[in-house]
Amino acid sequence: MDKAPPHFKSGKVKDYLEENKDTLIPLYLPTASPEFMMLEQVWNIAKRELLVLKQYSSFDDFKQKISIYFRTKSWS
Repeated sequence: MDKAPPHFKSGKVKDYLEENKDTLIPLYLPTASPEFMMLEQVWNIAKRELLVLKQYSSFDDFKQKISIYFRTKSWS
């Protein structure tokens, strides 16, 4: 959990945590910690492999390359 007010104060989230308090342990991530956010890590890898020293003929071409990259990338 990232302590964002919409997430932290949401009635749905509070209800869910209360209903599952015996099986869930909330883990609050430090503010501004992109190193803990998986999507940030994935985007950083993609930026290094898709943007550095590359030029695309159009935005559509760039979108297509991103799509192919994420569908075929092996993360192991």
